[in-house]
Amino acid sequence: MALTKYKLGYLIEPCDERNYDGIYTLDDIKGISTGKEFIDTKANMDGVSLSSYKVVKNQEFAYVADTSRRGEKIAIAFNDAGKAVLISSIYTVFRVSKSNLLSSDYLFMYFNRPEFDRYARFNSWGSARETFDWDTMCDIDIELPDLPTQQKYVDIYKAMVANQQSYERGLEDLKLVCDGYIEDLRRKMPCEKIGQYIERHDVRNGPNGTKNVMGISTSKCFREPTSKVNKNELANYKVCRPRQIGFVQTTHNEKVFTYAFNNTDEDIVVSSVNEVFSTQEDKLYPEYLCMFFNRTEFDRYARFHSWGSARETFTWNDLVEVEIPIPDIEIQKSIASIYSVYIMRKKINEQLKAQIKDICPILIRGSLEEGK
Repeated sequence: MALTKYKLGYLIEPCDERNYDGIYTLDDIKGISTGKEFIDTKANMDGVSLSSYKVVKNQEFAYVADTSRRGEKIAIAFNDAGKAVLISSIYTVFRVSKSNLLSSDYLFMYFNRPEFDRYARFNSWGSARETFDWDTMCDIDIELPDLPTQQKYVDIYKAMVANQQSYERGLEDLKLVCDGYIEDLRRKMPCEKIGQYIERHDVRNGPNGTKNVMGISTSKCFREPTSKVNKNELANYKVCRPRQIGFVQTTHNEKVFTYAFNNTDEDIVVSSVNEVFSTQEDKLYPEYLCMFFNRTEFDRYARFHSWGSARETFTWNDLVEVEIPIPDIEIQKSIASIYSVYIMRKKINEQLKAQIKDICPILIRGSLEEGK
């Protein structure tokens, strides 16, 4: 048994099927994340024709050639869901053409390694926008063990993914319980404006403040900033203290109410354009309020009440007008305890996903060692 070296272009081929027949709809449109997965699109699709959108069928890949503003990563995804999706016409779609030599799942493991992100960034070219084009993708040298060895390591990877997805399904069931509590309260008691129970904060970090800078993600949590941030120039950033909430005012790209709750013991600094506030905890428990913000119904509410021309925003003045059921504080805490379990398990789920990505280079390395 020996490894065989190929140019990747010998093993893959481009695909360019378009939605000219209109078979696929808005429900099928996806974006591509640097987390190497298809995600709900953030683009404004009002009045957009879908006829030129590209179709990504099962067992096909898609990637975004632009790598200049993606946190040193390349956005690439593999469709193994058994159902075709639509993506922007500017993205590249391809598939494995030599399935007797290369497993599609094995290739996705190869793409999931940080080594590939670094390779793609290093080999991206351009001035205003750096791109990793198709010719450069095809020029990659790849060493492969035989198919049985590839499949052996793919099976390990897929078993880990299956376990993570099973855990994630249980996580969504728990979220349904949280949403059900809120709906039950809305039917049983009147709603009140939250403005009387929340306080706006505008504390700046200053020249000697914390370096703990974070972004706020559409998954409603703090995350590492995706843009380059100079940690020596954070004086004007806003401080979000423990048990305070920060939110992004813009909603036109995000399509959701993007907020995060600081449930740590450390100050976090966020962009000065974001809002930061706290609740009167003897009247409105922050975890209970977060349960309300986590509902898809509230995302729709925030989008509907956003205003603007070039940029639609859901401002502080809009937030204080929000009405929710506010039961006795002890009831809020008991309901929020379920939410806290959900948040804890959600964090574990993200850790599982990270572990799966971390093991991809180990599996690839193991397959190569065995294939020598």
